[in-house]
Amino acid sequence: MFYFAIDILGTIAFAISGVLVAMEKKLDLFGVFIIAFVTAVGGGTLRDLLIGSTPVAWMQNSTYVFVILSTVVFAILFRNYLKYFRKSLFLFDTIGIGLYTMVGIEKGLGAGLIPIMCIALGTITASFGGVIRDILCNEIPVIFRREIYATACILGGVAYFLLRKLPIENTYAYLAAIIVVIGIRILAVVFKIALPSIYREK
Repeated sequence: MFYFAIDILGTIAFAISGVLVAMEKKLDLFGVFIIAFVTAVGGGTLRDLLIGSTPVAWMQNSTYVFVILSTVVFAILFRNYLKYFRKSLFLFDTIGIGLYTMVGIEKGLGAGLIPIMCIALGTITASFGGVIRDILCNEIPVIFRREIYATACILGGVAYFLLRKLPIENTYAYLAAIIVVIGIRILAVVFKIALPSIYREK
């Protein structure tokens, strides 16, 4: 139940980030729903296909579809309030990658994968919904820019497996890893920390 709740929270966070991008691009209602949907389930769909878990999660449980639909309606109705939060897209996207990184890692562990593969799966789960969203909205995906994005997911995953070696409950390690991902992403943006570019400045 705990892991399912985290999954639903991640779905809500990513759906809202998708709605915000779609409305910024002035898409119609159908377009807003599609962008919110692929943002919320894109990474998880790819994850499930990679580990051979089919039908994928959102097809097995209609709760995801109803949650996304409800979130879209909520975000549209309260868009005038959301726009006052200048960093609202960043906030919901950051919460989403923190939650989904751990959802992906948990799926990897359930499939019997080694830690490094679990971390890769967590990063894919967290990042690729946003990749699909940005491509559909004609933007360069955040993961391909210099921003600390996928790196935060990887470091959070590493932190989780290190914490699992300590004599603490797995739930605490799980929550701590989520905080690590979110914290690294926020700190990187606040202090303008970025990955080095391979291109020389002209």
